[in-house]
Amino acid sequence: MDLELTGRENLDFHGRLYSLGRAVRKQRIKEMLDLVQLADRADDFVKTYSGGMKRRLEIARGLLHHPRILFLDEPTLGLDPQTRRSIWGHIQRLNEEKNITIILTTHYTEEADYLCENILIIDFGKIVALDTPNNLKARLEGDIVSLAFKDPAEILKTRPLFEEKNWVRSINVVASGSSHATMSHMMQMMRGMSSGAGGGGMMPGMGSGSVGGSGKMPKHARQMLAQGRGGEDAHSGFDGGPKRLNLLVDDGGHRIPEIVKLTDASGVILESVELHKPTLDDVFLSVTGRNIRDEQGSFIETVRRHRTIRQARGQRVKG
Repeated sequence: MDLELTGRENLDFHGRLYSLGRAVRKQRIKEMLDLVQLADRADDFVKTYSGGMKRRLEIARGLLHHPRILFLDEPTLGLDPQTRRSIWGHIQRLNEEKNITIILTTHYTEEADYLCENILIIDFGKIVALDTPNNLKARLEGDIVSLAFKDPAEILKTRPLFEEKNWVRSINVVASGSSHATMSHMMQMMRGMSSGAGGGGMMPGMGSGSVGGSGKMPKHARQMLAQGRGGEDAHSGFDGGPKRLNLLVDDGGHRIPEIVKLTDASGVILESVELHKPTLDDVFLSVTGRNIRDEQGSFIETVRRHRTIRQARGQRVKG
């Protein structure tokens, strides 16, 4: 957006780029401003807008020429929860009332679950899962029992306790409390797209096999798990904060006493035990072998990267 123009002027400029006539521009600008609830701020400079207002104006701009398909790249990144929900409402209305197919990328699995009818999970540039949110979650049969540890090193001691239990379907180590996004994307497809490609939950390019327990895990993910890096090394980038051991088990409520008893007998101190149904986070972990926010790296790595960039720029200037 041009911060030195008003909201209305930004939309007018965009309409001119699409060769919309004056009368059509005026009508559609009013329509879009009403749609995203910015009519009362239309003549204010965009530099005075909040982050959420700018995001809504960007959506209005994208709709001005009446597209059949709208691509949204992380439309709620960095917004507070209340503003994020508001944007979700606008996206839903566009999809339902305007009959627009919306394709969006997001790192927020709850956003994907709330908005989308079909989900593509993309890992290292390859599609590893394609299905509806409910079907993806249903493939992880059982309950997730999440164990948090005061000492992350105790995960290595605890994991073998459950590896031989027949009531434990899978074990994953995840980092908790991180809000960083990753370069791995989840691409979501909403109403209007053909459901034929993903109706059966097939993984494109694999010929057969469905997402979940019966589907094949990507080669790099299998290697990570075989080397014990289904979480340990992969999550070493997170400084501070407990790590969790997630167990996919049968009848989780009844298994918790036994889980606590096993950890207690081994001298491990648990910080907390939580029980929940599988989420899209769990699905992502099951098909990639990593937490969705792993690739961001540690704070120290980020500082080093920025320092290297600054040094390179300095040498270039001197040269």
